[in-house]
Amino acid sequence: VDVEGRNVSHETSFPFFFLQLCGLALVVVGILVQVSLHNTLKIKDVSMSGIPIVIIAVGALIFFIAFFGCCGALKEHYCMVTTFAVLLTLIIIIEIAAAIAGFVFRNKISPIVNDGLTKMIENYKNGTDDFKATVDQIQENLKCCGVNSSSDWSYLDSDGNSVPDSCCINKTKGCGKGSM
Repeated sequence: VDVEGRNVSHETSFPFFFLQLCGLALVVVGILVQVSLHNTLKIKDVSMSGIPIVIIAVGALIFFIAFFGCCGALKEHYCMVTTFAVLLTLIIIIEIAAAIAGFVFRNKISPIVNDGLTKMIENYKNGTDDFKATVDQIQENLKCCGVNSSSDWSYLDSDGNSVPDSCCINKTKGCGKGSM
């Protein structure tokens, strides 16, 4: 459409291009998070993969919805613009539902995380070297020892008084032995 010598359809398509870039960015972030979780954590917990997969799916959905809007604006195609509007309305409704669900279930997330971390500690003694390195890395990065306290590691050694070396402030080999 030519209004006062300007092509309005190209001007109105910029927000759609921006939305497409945002969708692609979400896909890339989701993939990077998934690869990072898989490569660095080496913890085979299906629930850990859920978030990156949702991010990838949302990014792809946003990209395709923005594509409808962009094509509809450029081609001035009523059906595509209507499809875009309907899909955008659905996304807004889903976002509102997700926000409500997040608010309602906010207190259930902490026990799930605690249970997962507790299982990691329980599996530490008989775990692979990669698994142990991952748990150690988590403790070092978060500057913590155990889920709640160092006493979570009481089963680690027969004396019930040892923690992994990753619990030590000044980490040296064997520093966790008998340090609890």
